[in-house]
Amino acid sequence: MTLDALLGEAGWLWLILAVGLGIAELMVPGVFLIFLAIAAAITGVATLVLADLSPVAQFASFGIWAAVAVLIGKRWYRDYPVESSDPLLNDRVARLIGEIVVVTDAIENGAGRVRVGDGSWPAHGPDTAVGRRVRVTGVDGSALLTEPADD
Repeated sequence: MTLDALLGEAGWLWLILAVGLGIAELMVPGVFLIFLAIAAAITGVATLVLADLSPVAQFASFGIWAAVAVLIGKRWYRDYPVESSDPLLNDRVARLIGEIVVVTDAIENGAGRVRVGDGSWPAHGPDTAVGRRVRVTGVDGSALLTEPADD
């Protein structure tokens, strides 16, 4: 089969697109392009089998199969979540729970500020003087909940 014949055959173009999307999935983080690759592959096979499938029907097929593949993938990842060696990797606030931090603005009437790394965060907790160490026990909105640290 020559390149001109290959490019003239819509089914093969869909299959080439499927391979391209599969390769792109391997090169970029995330899991989404594989579902589009599956939809393109199904559309390509359908176009090869049903030679008189119009371009509108091909795009409709791709759209429907893409939606079906994404819904199946979403269900799969909900039922079989990917285990992580660091489940708090992208949850900075949750990573702070249990940390000892220093009060930078006195916590008075339940509100103040604490130093976390090189930043300052709002904090809620019992009245605590500047320079005292407190333990982060939770989060309330964007404020850290604290308690006096046992020295």
